[in-house]
Amino acid sequence: MRPLDPRLLRHARAARGYVLLTAALGLLTAALVVVQALLLAHALGDAVTDGVGLDVLRPTIAWLAAVVVARALVTAVQERFAHRAAVRAVGELREQVVAHAVALGPRWLATGEGPSVVMLATRGLDALEPYFVRYLPQLVLAATVTPGVLLVVLGLDWVSAAILVTVLPLVPIFMVLVGRLTQGRSEQGLATMQRLGAQVLDLLAGLPTLRAHGREKGPGARVRALGDAHRVATMWTLRIAFLSGMVLELLTTLSVALVAVGIGLRLVDGDLDLVTGIAVLVLAPEVFLPLRQVGAQFHAAADGVAAAGRTFEVLATPVPATGTRSAPDLRTATLRLEGVGVGGTPHELDLVVRPGTVVALTGPSGVGKTTALEVVLGLLRPDTGRATVAGVDLADLDPASLWAQVSWLPQRPVLEPGTVADVVGGDPARRAAAAALTGLDQVVAALPDGWSTPLGRGGEGLSLGQRQRVALTRTLLAATPLVVLDEPTAHLDAAGEQVVLDTVRALRSAGRTVLLVAHRPSLVAAADEVVLVRAAAGVPA
Repeated sequence: MRPLDPRLLRHARAARGYVLLTAALGLLTAALVVVQALLLAHALGDAVTDGVGLDVLRPTIAWLAAVVVARALVTAVQERFAHRAAVRAVGELREQVVAHAVALGPRWLATGEGPSVVMLATRGLDALEPYFVRYLPQLVLAATVTPGVLLVVLGLDWVSAAILVTVLPLVPIFMVLVGRLTQGRSEQGLATMQRLGAQVLDLLAGLPTLRAHGREKGPGARVRALGDAHRVATMWTLRIAFLSGMVLELLTTLSVALVAVGIGLRLVDGDLDLVTGIAVLVLAPEVFLPLRQVGAQFHAAADGVAAAGRTFEVLATPVPATGTRSAPDLRTATLRLEGVGVGGTPHELDLVVRPGTVVALTGPSGVGKTTALEVVLGLLRPDTGRATVAGVDLADLDPASLWAQVSWLPQRPVLEPGTVADVVGGDPARRAAAAALTGLDQVVAALPDGWSTPLGRGGEGLSLGQRQRVALTRTLLAATPLVVLDEPTAHLDAAGEQVVLDTVRALRSAGRTVLLVAHRPSLVAAADEVVLVRAAAGVPA
């Protein structure tokens, strides 16, 4: 990513107005810097050469104080709007990354990009705030204040201007050298952080299973090693930041010293008046200050720049085209898979799901049963074969019109935060009847606040079996004609299995179509049709 990447302005609308505001404030700051230097030079020059008193200098001092206050106000306005723009821009980028990742589908996320996107959309993009608040304003000041002040110095004293023009290119040269070194470190740090986040997310997701087998401490060494690698990368970045800051400070000090020596010698010879000399001496550090700050703030913004670059890579990934035709009414339409294959799992799957029937997919683990469900849901496109609804290819259908007619219950139910009543939905009478069928009424009766008991994200506060009952109750209350269940008896005991069987029978009695993945014989026996899913030869199951 370049210092001011056009892609940032294209994807984050909040950044556009902020850049314009920063440019305007930069021009105002350049004018205030020049006015402040000239006022200070006149005040000191008049006091030294003419011996004027405080009464004569009072108006000049008042104007000087006003300019100082104005510079402070400009800085305050800059920082205030910088924080606002940072929050809005990060929010816009985060929303676009998540939406684009969802549009790319589960196959793209399953390639290892899923945890990377999670870290990018959370901690990674948060690092953009220093870029907006610190780095970008200094970059604009370097483009406005530095050339503006240099032109003023040229008008006052061409010798000092020549010295500044000679030594000034050394600053960006060192910045480029340091920037190239830091860029690799920042990208390495971001990659390490993403790997660490992926490991931790996988560990948290599988922690109940690991703990059940007494292996919860096994991944600790790997997570610790990744944490140490991230710490080392961060410390290297800090070390480079301190060293580059020292180099820039030393270079600036020597450059200003050359200007000061030249001014002093010409003052002694009488070739330069005191007011001009003071003005040039005050303005000389202001020529270097924005460039020094750009170099200093670059390291703080380097992680954000790397995260933004990764964001634009994700957003540049082409999204498969979606259909525009409205989906047929699934209450009467037949869904078919003909010779469907997705990377060998499943392989040449033929499936017919007629309205009002219960169809079970069986087969060993890893042969592609869940993948087949994703094809039916329009989340994946088959590599071979066709998936149709009422003779219309799924790829030609508008996904929203299809999903509006489907209730999907994955292996791990997705439950939003809220009260039990909010999560389940429906009116109280229908909710009570559905809860009695799934056994959720007994769960609710044991909760401290009943239906008003708050649940955390993912149903936190309930056991796995209780969460499954909540999800089944919500599925019963939904008015969708097609219900897709992915191993609904997973993690359930015999009582929970009976609840699932009763729910499937109730759905069939209501005339709704059920497509499910089943391993247990009782659930297979409850189906009207059973389809065996198999993998291609040579593909491990």
